[in-house]
Amino acid sequence: MKISFQNVQKSFGDLQVIQDFSRQIDEGELVALVGPSGCGKSTLLHMAAGLEKPSTGSVLADGNRIRGPHPERTLMFQENALYPWLTLEQNVALALEFQRVDKRKALQAAREWLAKVQLAGFEGYFPSQVSGGMRQRAALARAFISRPKALLLDEPFGALDALTRMTLQDALRTLIREAGPTVLLVTHDVDEALFLADRILVFSPRPAKVLKEFNLAHHEKTHDLSEFAPMRREILGLLGIEAQTSTELDQTSPYPLEEAA
Repeated sequence: MKISFQNVQKSFGDLQVIQDFSRQIDEGELVALVGPSGCGKSTLLHMAAGLEKPSTGSVLADGNRIRGPHPERTLMFQENALYPWLTLEQNVALALEFQRVDKRKALQAAREWLAKVQLAGFEGYFPSQVSGGMRQRAALARAFISRPKALLLDEPFGALDALTRMTLQDALRTLIREAGPTVLLVTHDVDEALFLADRILVFSPRPAKVLKEFNLAHHEKTHDLSEFAPMRREILGLLGIEAQTSTELDQTSPYPLEEAA
């Protein structure tokens, strides 16, 4: 699915949050939106999900104006939003049941997707019985089970510790390679953007406009991002954060933008 933003502006009353934004997210591409808190990144994501409408301009999915939510475009938040009275298996299956899939088939598919995110054996557990990382794995399985054409991620790992976050980034990248959705990712974590994205758009403070675009599509990446140190320093510089030396990078907070906000 291609998602196109055409001359998009957005205001809430007298508050302008997005200023003339135009970009196309190509089919199968992962684009990360990075910028200060409150600059309008999540608003763009919500427009792609059909939860917000632009004040002017248009947002298109495969050439058709987005007028509301659709199962082909799945939005995943930082909070896992699992129902506490349902098991992990039932929570994941619910995404298909909402689409009128037979309950037995939905539960079978849920078991398969839970296995893909290393939760085999935990199908019958309730959210309160597992860790935050495991709950977020279940949320990933639920996001992918209906095989959306576009996946819209709003700080999906922001509440997790650094090690769990890296593990889930690996899981996400594996699922994306298998399912092939178009992905739009909002993140405050510059390293996460460098690891996952084909392109990074760096935004100014509100009203949001793109300061610079970085293309990483042809790089084979690991969590050792040392080759991207110059790009990382440039991104942080654009965001008004003092560039660090290579020896300091290992001790950097995973939320550099939150510190500056």
